[in-house]
Amino acid sequence: MRIDEAFDDFQRSVNEDVGQTRLARDRRDLFKRALISEPDVTEAFGSGSLRRSTQLKPINDVDIIAVYDASQHPDWGSPGLSAEHALDHTRSQVNRLLGKTNGSHGNEVRLALPRNHAVKCFLDDPDDENAFTVDVMPALRQADDTLLIPEKLAQTWVSADPEHLINLVADRQRDWEHFRPLARVLKQWRHDVVVTGRIKSLVIEVLALDCMPTSGNRPSGLCTFFTAAAARVNEGVRDPAGLCGEIQPDLDYDGLQTALAEAAELADRACAAAAAGHTDQALRLWQEILGDSFP
Repeated sequence: MRIDEAFDDFQRSVNEDVGQTRLARDRRDLFKRALISEPDVTEAFGSGSLRRSTQLKPINDVDIIAVYDASQHPDWGSPGLSAEHALDHTRSQVNRLLGKTNGSHGNEVRLALPRNHAVKCFLDDPDDENAFTVDVMPALRQADDTLLIPEKLAQTWVSADPEHLINLVADRQRDWEHFRPLARVLKQWRHDVVVTGRIKSLVIEVLALDCMPTSGNRPSGLCTFFTAAAARVNEGVRDPAGLCGEIQPDLDYDGLQTALAEAAELADRACAAAAAGHTDQALRLWQEILGDSFP
């Protein structure tokens, strides 16, 4: 098996089935259509990894942002209970529009629960470990085109710019066709990394934006990523828009740096073996990095 064939096979094992991706998008779009029909909603659009096309399988949740008309909610955006009120308002709308019993636009939502930033809408049995959910986040559009989003626990509103990340990923994909696929590969890789606690997928995606090349083949791209990411990860991984600070303050940076450095060393050896014509050795090294699913 050639190196490129092995990467093709592995990518198929990482990517979600086309039908499941289509179903997730259909569910997301149903929510968008329903929400935009409300007189106080000015925009409804997808966000998160599905919108950026960097999602891993299985797709168990999608994210939607509902932008509201500030003139119809003059108290929103102020410190205090307005964050909770906004989430309760969104929950009420979702139930009226898409509630299981008598939704006016569909009967998809079994349960809608306000969380810290968004309303989590269960389309499957909430007791199901893999229940499909849609997170609907209310927001206000600010003068600089960023968003103001509720933070229920802190009783405040914070600035965010998810569209900035969406655009960054789209630009990188235009520059290099392998960016999104390899971002998914790296998100899968993080599951096998030995660290204290978990690694958020967004941490890996932002590292990929910072450290992935804009040309070359997939093996060399991963080698470049691991080497660059190992050198810079301890500087911290922050919101690319510069608004929300560190993405995961409790991240085990030392553990992740060690894992990246080990992967960089193996990837360098794999690329050297391939260049010398030792394909089987290169494949074994890539399997050591990426796991048994790699051929």
